[in-house]
Amino acid sequence: MILPSKHIKTDRALLSIGAEVLRLLGQPKTISKLWDEFRNMHQLSRGKAPVTYDWFILAIDLLYMVGAVSFERGLLRKSMA
Repeated sequence: MILPSKHIKTDRALLSIGAEVLRLLGQPKTISKLWDEFRNMHQLSRGKAPVTYDWFILAIDLLYMVGAVSFERGLLRKSMA
């Protein structure tokens, strides 16, 4: 689930989705804005399986748990540490 495995493709692993989320976080964004950008990016990518909103949120949860992002005043931002 977190890492790719025999049953989870690389583009569906939470770590891969989290990396894509971090790429989109050049500046602080709301979750809904980030989801729209992420979904649009995935629609343009050929060969990638669609990512559901709950899987997207799990990737954000993982990023938060490892300290890669913070959530302040309704905005998600990359952590500087």
